[in-house]
Amino acid sequence: MSPPPKLPLGLAAASFAGLDTRSASILRELVEVYVQTGEPVGSRTLSRRLPLGLSPASIRNVMSDLEEAGFLYAPHTSAGRLPTDRGLRLFVDGLLEFGDLAEEERDAIAARCAASGRSMHDTLAEAGQMLSGLAGAAGLVVAPKTEGRIRHIEFVALGPGRALVVLVMADGQVENRVVEVPPGLPPGALQQAGNYLNARLAGATLEETRARVAEEIAANRTALDALTREVVEAGVATWAGGGGAGSLILRGQAKLLQNLDQAARVQEIQALFERLEAQETVLRLLELAQRGEGVQIFIGAESGLFDSAGLAMVVAPFRSREAGDQRLLGAIGVIGPTRINYGKVIPVVDYTARVIGRMLG
Repeated sequence: MSPPPKLPLGLAAASFAGLDTRSASILRELVEVYVQTGEPVGSRTLSRRLPLGLSPASIRNVMSDLEEAGFLYAPHTSAGRLPTDRGLRLFVDGLLEFGDLAEEERDAIAARCAASGRSMHDTLAEAGQMLSGLAGAAGLVVAPKTEGRIRHIEFVALGPGRALVVLVMADGQVENRVVEVPPGLPPGALQQAGNYLNARLAGATLEETRARVAEEIAANRTALDALTREVVEAGVATWAGGGGAGSLILRGQAKLLQNLDQAARVQEIQALFERLEAQETVLRLLELAQRGEGVQIFIGAESGLFDSAGLAMVVAPFRSREAGDQRLLGAIGVIGPTRINYGKVIPVVDYTARVIGRMLG
């Protein structure tokens, strides 16, 4: 994504909301202070920061007009104001200025995303962790489906109701996923499930294996008991299927729970985590990411993933970069409070998506 042209502020604002230069300057400065502090911004603060020579009284009048237009609101009776979702949207679309990343920043991102000696899943998880740290938000990655041919699959017990599925691809890549297994599983069921799959998947893709296993189970041609059949189906379904979507990797979720003193807000974030685990959410993230060529920004309820104000998502697709091949492979981004540093986060997400696309392509 190329940075938007830095239009004169009055022209940029007029393009989006018909604000005059003074109103646009005050709104932009207020949002920038809010991003830094998270606190309501008063007219005296803006008067000291703006080079317009405006008195606090004049700024208060403009702030009142912006509030009436739906761009600001007063959280309580103090003189300070906060941006609404509409005000943040205007800021991101028309008032935000950001440049390209420095060469050392690009090198640092590329080094963190390097795949040498790591599985694809670990590489993408590291990219999500990096974005989480840079943005002070939760990093998310929609990983591509595993489509290569398989050498071996193994189930390892982790405890009651959980098992690790280890998948070794023909090219030597190793992927690990945790799956739920039926309670009361006999000790030998995991080994039996692995033996059953390994006898049928050598040299096949997961989709081919899943189709073959589903056909045998439907025709009752397996010697597996009911519980072991559930393990087999769960293991294959972990990677295969999903309507073209892969899996979702989340890192830094705890950052969304910081500084939340209201129980309702904590429950809301926890509900978001549960929603993100659903396969239809992975598909929705891919759909949102590919709405445009570059980074997509969703403020408040715009994405449909969270219902109320207070959260924002910045996400970009990564695609194969081979000649003549622009397939959508996945998406990467962050979910955080609406006061994330958009000017910093947007170019980082954009460049990281490009690095991942080149690496996977």
